[in-house]
Amino acid sequence: MKAVTVENLTKIYPVPMRRQRIIAVRNLNLEVNEGEVYGLLGPNGSGKSTTLKVLLGLVTPNQGKATIFGKDSREYRSRAEVGFLPENPYFYKFLSAEETLRFYGKICGLRSKELDARIHELIELVGLQDARHRRIGGFSKGMLQRIGLAQALVQDPKLVVLDEPTAGVDPAGSRQIRDLILDLKKRGKTVLLTSHLLGQVQEVCDRVGIMARGEMVREGSLDELTTIQRQTEFLVEDAPEGLQEKIEELVRQSGGRFVAARRPQRDLEGVFLDATAPKK
Repeated sequence: MKAVTVENLTKIYPVPMRRQRIIAVRNLNLEVNEGEVYGLLGPNGSGKSTTLKVLLGLVTPNQGKATIFGKDSREYRSRAEVGFLPENPYFYKFLSAEETLRFYGKICGLRSKELDARIHELIELVGLQDARHRRIGGFSKGMLQRIGLAQALVQDPKLVVLDEPTAGVDPAGSRQIRDLILDLKKRGKTVLLTSHLLGQVQEVCDRVGIMARGEMVREGSLDELTTIQRQTEFLVEDAPEGLQEKIEELVRQSGGRFVAARRPQRDLEGVFLDATAPKK
């Protein structure tokens, strides 16, 4: 069974006071396999958020439908196995991290003993042991995202929907959230996320869909989308003098064209994390 299925989805918003309409999503088809991490990408206004809102039953489509584990997303029962972290989550600032999770756990119907164990597990999972009794109002953006992820997991959902989970978070906090997403995958959870940070998506997602102007324009595995056709890259360590010239000549003799030789580079985030990591 597919975790998420979107079939011929179209959503049109009327423009107030004008005889105009905005087509937010047009004939969208999407499938998310159970147990995978799927990244839904696109620029602002591409229809990502509308798609998530339809999936979560927050808006009704003009055409088509969405299902979660075979249940129509318009039925409240479909959301019993879904955890959601919005881009800008709001929490009661006067509650502590532990009290926040207890509040959401009771909403989800968890009982005291079960809830106590679940809160302890989630606090450990998101790395907020030292802040469990601190008020939410004093949390940083990264800590808010982590407590938000914890509340999305409080009822142990099978599907976790994350809207820009690392937005506004520093690189160290962003790395922690990515590790949490990978841990969710190991636990057999299905994760559907949106993000503008493509490097992070590349690290955690199994498949990616790219939306533009309300339509799906590209979709596939990361290998399918990122592989440059007709080019092969070789990485040589401790190359002796003159090896490059020999390789170039061999390529020409074989009927190919030598394009470039370059040294491998690290991304800026890796440099930043190494430079700012605590000294051992």
